[in-house]
Amino acid sequence: MTDMSELVLFKNRRPDKAATFEEYRQSGGYEALTAVVGKLSPKDVQQQVLDAGLKGRGGAGFPAGRKWAGVPETGHFPRYILPNTDEMEPGTFKDRILVNADPHLVLEGIILTAYAVSAEKGIFFIRPSYEHDAELIEQELEVARQANFLGKNILGSTFSFDLVVHRSGGRYICGEASAQINAIQGRRPNPRKGGPHMAEQGLWKKPTIVNNVETLACVPGIIRHGAAWFKGLSATPTGAGTKLYCVSGMVQRPDCYELPIGTRLSEIIDGSAGGLSPGSTFKACLPGGASTSFMPKQFIDVEMDFDPLKKIGHRLGTGAIMVFDQNTCLVAATINLIEYFARESCGWCTPCREGLPFILELLRAIECGEGKEEYIPLLRRMAGHMNHAYCAFAPGAVQPVYGLLNYFEEEIREHISQKKCPFGVVPQGSCQTVWANRGNGLYPGAANTKDKFASCPI
Repeated sequence: MTDMSELVLFKNRRPDKAATFEEYRQSGGYEALTAVVGKLSPKDVQQQVLDAGLKGRGGAGFPAGRKWAGVPETGHFPRYILPNTDEMEPGTFKDRILVNADPHLVLEGIILTAYAVSAEKGIFFIRPSYEHDAELIEQELEVARQANFLGKNILGSTFSFDLVVHRSGGRYICGEASAQINAIQGRRPNPRKGGPHMAEQGLWKKPTIVNNVETLACVPGIIRHGAAWFKGLSATPTGAGTKLYCVSGMVQRPDCYELPIGTRLSEIIDGSAGGLSPGSTFKACLPGGASTSFMPKQFIDVEMDFDPLKKIGHRLGTGAIMVFDQNTCLVAATINLIEYFARESCGWCTPCREGLPFILELLRAIECGEGKEEYIPLLRRMAGHMNHAYCAFAPGAVQPVYGLLNYFEEEIREHISQKKCPFGVVPQGSCQTVWANRGNGLYPGAANTKDKFASCPI
């Protein structure tokens, strides 16, 4: 385990400005690229990353080296690198802070990845609200070109690679890798399933690697210091590297913290984040962003790494920890999340397009005091139907619903029995909804499908 004070991704982070090219160079920047270009083969670089055990930091946790190894060894040019900085997951802001802290660390990681798969072109995909970051990257790209770390014949070698910035359309689904490719090509950003892997046929049917920028920023350190060093940074035997944890909600110091991956949740909240606000006690958290399940106090000492969380039925996701205290209505919190996901659905498949609004209306009825006991199993059944959606969006969207049902069912029952929100989120009698019998009488809506649900003012 590394010293808690050892920083790798945030070593050049300052409170008021991004690290300059000169400052990055002084801290060892571009030494990895210099050591690789013309001296190691692409396969050598891939193997180092494989040996280091680097898993993707964007949410899925897929080994980066294995993804790169899927690119065909010969033919199929040009090849593309898509650094993903879309970051539309609520509660997640690590990529914005990373780019702002040390843009050349991100750029060196991108260039090394391009070398590892013999890519010639890169498209830096970033959400439109990160305009400052987009401008910063565009500015530093030119600095890197002038230093011959980017562009034609990098460092006098035969390796050429260049990068442009692409501002996203600003929708959550654009962060999904296959939807991102469609978005860049000017198509409707629907995910795709089946067919060749993107490492074989991605952007314009050419080999394409999509990695989160935090993942890419880990690569220079691995090349400079070796796989064993990277594994040694972890707080768990199964982990590797450090991790950027976003902490928000009812804590005294909400921020993004770099810590050894596998640091215990209690250490992150009570240590780095300064504990909960005065008068607050921990009730639950979302451990990895909005598409992870509520995690109650019984798991407060879990190691925040992929495998330990998987063992208790949870996911690390993006590592965005959203903390809720004893005064939080988790039904209302779930409504807030499902409203977002229902709005962000691409609408391609029926379970997601129709199911999420249906779940939302059930939750709204419960919150407004119009819920029934039958809605609890119905919510669970509807959440299960999301597994039949076309992509992973809908199954992720209902993870907070599962957390609410699995750990806080009694709180739902209190809403139903008291016919109001026990936390006072919605005063009794303030909600006017339309409920009519249809079929067995459990479903919201009217027999005439043109009738609409009235919204709940929460």
